[in-house]
Amino acid sequence: MNSQLKPVIEGLLFAAGEEGLRPSEIAEVTGMDKKAVRQLLKEMAEEWKKAGRGIQIVEVAQVYQLTTLPEHRRYFERLAKSPSRSQLSRAALETLAIIAYRQPIIRADVEEVRGVKCDKAIYYLKRKGLIREVSRAEGVGRPILYGTTREFLDYFGLTSLDELPPVDSIFDWAEWERERGELYERLGVEPRTGEESPTDAEPSGAKETTES
Repeated sequence: MNSQLKPVIEGLLFAAGEEGLRPSEIAEVTGMDKKAVRQLLKEMAEEWKKAGRGIQIVEVAQVYQLTTLPEHRRYFERLAKSPSRSQLSRAALETLAIIAYRQPIIRADVEEVRGVKCDKAIYYLKRKGLIREVSRAEGVGRPILYGTTREFLDYFGLTSLDELPPVDSIFDWAEWERERGELYERLGVEPRTGEESPTDAEPSGAKETTES
């Protein structure tokens, strides 16, 4: 009977995203005991590895989460550099700005500043290589701390974080991004990374609702 809950557990881990779930949380939702949950997670991990799945179940500090395989990294890097994904939406820019100015920072604090969920924006920024996981915070669940990367500096033409605009202009980055594209257009040349319209920038399913 418990084995029939494997698809449910997979869905729960997917919905939880990078925050993952503790066995006790899965047990509470499914009605199983924690020992049975751990056994199923172990079985699922082994079955996926044997089947050659593109995702895996990993455990970090007693928290289980879905991740991609390290050996597939080069393909994700190519996807992140795809011209059709080069432009950043306002949601991604706002999230990136908060991380840049307040790093290292956990997702919950980013969401507190923006007032909306940021999991999709953070996933997108990680995939583009503009932010990275720098460590884990102390406390319950040991949430991930995010910071910017060298690619972040290159993207905005900065040599160091000291060159960031004044903090009171933190949400003017969308205008900065538009001006960058307009400059290429006035010069009559193709954008360096194949930028496109901000409205078409994020991949399908990656957009989120921001404040009005």
